[in-house]
Amino acid sequence: MIALLAGIVAEMSADNIVLDVNGVGYRVFCSSRTLARLPKRGEPLRLLVETLVREDAITLYGFCEEAERAWFRLLTTVQGVGARLALAVLSVLAPDALVTAIMAQDKAALARADGVGQKLALRIVNELKDKVGGMALGPAAAPAGASPAAADAVSALVNLGYQRSDAFGAVNSAQRRLGPAAALDALIRAGLKELGR
Repeated sequence: MIALLAGIVAEMSADNIVLDVNGVGYRVFCSSRTLARLPKRGEPLRLLVETLVREDAITLYGFCEEAERAWFRLLTTVQGVGARLALAVLSVLAPDALVTAIMAQDKAALARADGVGQKLALRIVNELKDKVGGMALGPAAAPAGASPAAADAVSALVNLGYQRSDAFGAVNSAQRRLGPAAALDALIRAGLKELGR
C-alpha cells in the first residue's frame, strides 16, 4: 500500500492533484482544506496517503497532516460514508472542529458537508461519539463531562443563538478552568467570555 508520496505538483483541479514522483504521475484526491494548503504547480510536495483498493480501481487520498488522515479512516468506518463523503466532511470541518461537533452531537455542523443529510449526520455522531474520546486531536477531545450544569450551560448558550459546537467548546474550556463542580451561572458567564474572544 502507498502511505506517503513526495514529488512535484504536476496538475491541480477542484478535487485532486497529480503528483509527479520521479516521472510517474499519481492522481491523489484531497479535501478542499488540504488542496488550499498545497504549494503551486511545479513545487515540491510531501503528502500522507491512504490507498483504497477495489476490484475495479486503486484510488489514492492525500492529507497534509496525520490527524486528517486518521479522521478519514474513522469516518469511512461509518455505514454509508465512503471516501468521497469523508473528504466532503473534512472539507468543511478541521479535525479539532470535527471532534467538537461529534462530542457536542452537532448534526448541523456535519450536515454542512456536500452529500451529508440529517440522517447521515446523526449516524456519524452516534457511531463515532464513543470513539473520539480516544483520539488525541487537541483540547476539544476532552469531553465536558456528564455534569448536568455543563449540559445546561451548553443548552443556554445555544438558546442565546450560538452554534452547538461553539457552545460546547466554550463550556468545555470553562469547565476545565473552573473545575467539575462549577455552578451553572459560572459556566454560562465563562462560556460567554470564551465566545466573545
